[in-house]
Amino acid sequence: MASRCRNGILVSLLISVVVLAGCAKRPAMTAASAPAPSGAAQATAPPTTTPPATAPSTSEGGTSATAPPGTSGAQPPSGGAGTSTPATRPAVSEFAANPNLKDIYFDFDKYDIRPGDAKILDSNATWLKGNNNLVLIEGHCDERGTNEYNLALGERRAKATMNYLVSQGVQAGRITIISYGEERPICTEHNEACWAKNRRAHFLTKAR
Repeated sequence: MASRCRNGILVSLLISVVVLAGCAKRPAMTAASAPAPSGAAQATAPPTTTPPATAPSTSEGGTSATAPPGTSGAQPPSGGAGTSTPATRPAVSEFAANPNLKDIYFDFDKYDIRPGDAKILDSNATWLKGNNNLVLIEGHCDERGTNEYNLALGERRAKATMNYLVSQGVQAGRITIISYGEERPICTEHNEACWAKNRRAHFLTKAR
């Protein structure tokens, strides 16, 4: 009887060992699920992108209203990096007509100095070189054409006049130019004789 009990215990132990060995070889289950099909993750999860930087608003003069790191506020308007502040020009109201300087005139839609007007400029240059006055050159046009076009044309006429005076020895630093386009006619009739009087460069001076 005792032999049978021992045999039964041995059989039970062997069965237990076999069962335990089988459990140890069984792979462990994980909580991870199978990967989602291609494109499924994009449909369920938002893409992880870096939020765009907020563009700084600009104030007048093109300066940033939001101060960059290391600065103490928006910078004052300037002409841009590497530029210097231009020299202060005298106010136009400070200039006055000068009978010693004669007007010159231009052909329609032109800013070339005509031979007869070059002689007038020679005389003007001689007077200017004999004194130290500042000079303002006004560029004018007749009424034909747009305001914008005539302002640009008036400026070219004033510049051409200034360049001629400089070529005759007048210092460029003494000269200021301005364009009025068609805004200040001296003749208001609508004909060629009147228009020819308005296509001019006019001179004003200021003592210094």
